[in-house]
Amino acid sequence: MSSSTNITALPRTRVEWKKALDELPSTPDKIPVFFFGHGSPMLAFPENETSGGFSTVMDAMGPKGSLANFLLFSAHWETLKQRHVTDYGDENPLLMDYFGFQPSLYQLKFKSRGDSAVSQRVVEAFQEAGFVARTTTKLEARGDDGRGFRGPGLDHGVFVPFRLMFGEEFTDIPIVEASIDSTLDPEKNWAIGNAVQKLREEGVLILSGGLTIHNLRDFSCFSERTAGSLYKDFDKAILDAIAVDDPDTRKTALINLTKHQGFRAAQPRSDHFVPLYVAAGAGGKGDVKILSAIYGAPTFAFGL
Repeated sequence: MSSSTNITALPRTRVEWKKALDELPSTPDKIPVFFFGHGSPMLAFPENETSGGFSTVMDAMGPKGSLANFLLFSAHWETLKQRHVTDYGDENPLLMDYFGFQPSLYQLKFKSRGDSAVSQRVVEAFQEAGFVARTTTKLEARGDDGRGFRGPGLDHGVFVPFRLMFGEEFTDIPIVEASIDSTLDPEKNWAIGNAVQKLREEGVLILSGGLTIHNLRDFSCFSERTAGSLYKDFDKAILDAIAVDDPDTRKTALINLTKHQGFRAAQPRSDHFVPLYVAAGAGGKGDVKILSAIYGAPTFAFGL
């Protein structure tokens, strides 16, 4: 593929997203990995335009392959030197890790479950790859929520999109979350994804959520209508890097995005960007497909 992607040819409407999803191969022996833009807690409201599109994208993920478990990585959970994996048993608590929103956003409900065997298998995969890893339970705080309370739970980068996808209750398939590396180093987070890629052959759907444009100091960046050229140029550079055919060259292009002149403007702190590297690592040497080219919140399928 050429080094410059034709933006107008990419899926940018719901009809085009659905078509891109329908064209994904059915791979029951190795489920694809997805990077998605998880958005803000405001996506909990269905009337939000982006949330509607996100729901359309997510809705088609499950039928692809023989899905048995979900493994989530989120921009909102990072740990240093040690990988943590949730082991919350019959019901996953929620960590409402945001502040300054209307009261209704602190009353959201989403009932889901974990599975200790799945959590332990994720830990084993990390350990087999040389990581120090362990599970964390409901009895242990995994971080602070937006109101300053420490506690366990799935963060909004997990429960908000899953609530959109399945409603307020989904207990059919276990949901387990694992932490990203808080150094935010691209190579280290790529290695995290690589460590769990074998789980794709065991019925695990790996999802990694963040935002490719995320500057809370400049809210104009979040809309393509108001964003400056530096943000738009960086958004285009991401799509160009994803579109590279050769996997080794693609990895170099993705890592080099951190050197782009627009990178630090788009990512003052790159916690929302490195989940892209986790997904890419979990996809191994497989192909990549752009499922939606939403500005700042795209969806990519790795490992095809």
